Amino acid sequence: MREFIVEADGGSRGNPGPAGYGSVVIDATTGETLAEAAEYIGVATNNVAEYRGLLAGLRTAHALDPSAHIHVRMDSKLVVEQMSGRWKIKHPDMKPLAAEAGAVFPPDQVTYEWIPREKNKHADRLANEAMDAGKRGEQWSASESTAELLSTGSAEAFRGRGTHAEPSDAGSGEALKGRGAVTSAAPPRGRDQPPLTRTVTTTEKSTADARAARNVATPTSGWAPADMGAPATFVLLRHGETPLTPQKRFSGSGGTNPSLSNVGRDQAERAATALAARGTIQHIIASPLTRTRETAAAVAERLGLDVTIEEGLRETDFGAWEGLTFGEVRERYPDDLTTWLADPTAQPTGGGESFAETATRIAATRDKLIAAYAGRTVLLVTHVTPIKTFVQLALGAPPESLFRMELSAASLSAVAYYTDGNASVRLFNDTSHLR
Repeated sequence: MREFIVEADGGSRGNPGPAGYGSVVIDATTGETLAEAAEYIGVATNNVAEYRGLLAGLRTAHALDPSAHIHVRMDSKLVVEQMSGRWKIKHPDMKPLAAEAGAVFPPDQVTYEWIPREKNKHADRLANEAMDAGKRGEQWSASESTAELLSTGSAEAFRGRGTHAEPSDAGSGEALKGRGAVTSAAPPRGRDQPPLTRTVTTTEKSTADARAARNVATPTSGWAPADMGAPATFVLLRHGETPLTPQKRFSGSGGTNPSLSNVGRDQAERAATALAARGTIQHIIASPLTRTRETAAAVAERLGLDVTIEEGLRETDFGAWEGLTFGEVRERYPDDLTTWLADPTAQPTGGGESFAETATRIAATRDKLIAAYAGRTVLLVTHVTPIKTFVQLALGAPPESLFRMELSAASLSAVAYYTDGNASVRLFNDTSHLR
C-alpha cells in the first residue's frame, strides 16, 4: 500500500476575512511532492479555511490513489485534535467540513499529526498565494507556485507571507497590510467542486532537492538551543473589565464577585478573536469567579472548547479592603496598608490573604497544571495578582516586583515551562492588538 503525506493549511486576513487554503501531497517513501492544491474561498474564518485545506488535500490524495494510507500533518491543533476524535466539534461551520473530510478515506487509512507552523511552510505559502490571487480578483493557478524558491530557504522570497494574524507579531506591518475586505474578489468555488491542483514534475523536484541539499550542507553559524521537547505553555488572560475596574477598586475573591461590564464583554469577545487567530490554544482553564468564567466562556465559544474551573486561580482575598480604592484604604487603615506594602507575609485588614499565601497557592496550582498539560498550550483565564505571581515566580523576581507590574484588562501574557525546570516569559499586556 502506498503512503502519502498530506500537509494542509488555511488562513483568513481578518478572521473572518478574505480566506484561502493550501495543501500538498507528498510521497512518504521518496519525499517527492506529487501535487499541490490551493484556492481563494471568499470570506471565512481561519478554522474554516484550515478545514477546507484538509478536505482539498485528502481529495487530491484520493484522486492519486484511493487505496493509499494517508498521514496528515497540520499546524492547526484544533483540526488535528478534532479529526483525531480527542476534541469535540461544536462550531456549526466546521461540523459539515469535518464530516466531509472524514468520509474521503476509510478512517483506518488516515492518521493525524500536529506540526509546528515553521514545518508547514509549503502549505502555508500556497494558502497565502491563494489569498493574494483573491485580492487581485483571480483564482490561484499553477503559475503562482514558488515551490522551488521555498527549498532555497530564502527569507527574502517569503518575507511578510505569514498566514495567521497573531497578536505577538509586532513590527510586521507588511505582513498585515491588506487584511481588510477584498475590493475585487474572485468568486469562491463550491465545496463540491474539485480543488484547484497542480502536479509537480520530476525536473522541478530534482532541482529543489539539489538546492535543499546545499542548504543542509552549509549550516548557519551559531548554537541551537537544546531540544527539551515542547514546553507546557500557559497563556495568561486577565478577565475583562467589571464596573469596579475603571474605578481601581480592590476586587478579590472575598468581595461582591462582580460580572463583566459591557466594556468587559466587548474586551472578552476581542480577546477571543485574537486567540482564535493564533490557533494554538488546546485547553481553557478559568478561576471560579464570575468575571473570569464569563471571559473564558466567550473564548471557549469561539474556539469550540470546554472550560475547566480551577480553584487555585482565584484572585487574592483582600479582606476588609474589598470594594475600596487605594486612597480609601490608606485613609481608613493606614498602618495595615503600610505594613502590607512592605511585607509580603502581611495580610489585608480583616484576615485577607497575604501575597506570600497567594504565591504558595499559585506555585502549587502551577505545578499541578504543568504535570497535567506537559507539552500543551493552555489558556488560563484569571486575575491580576495570580498573573503577576506566575510571572514573578518564572523570573525569580522578588515579591516587591508585584507592585512594579501593570496588567490591562483582557491583556495577555505567556509563560513556557521546560522539562529542565526553566521557564521563559512573554508579555503582551496591550489591548490594542484586540481592537
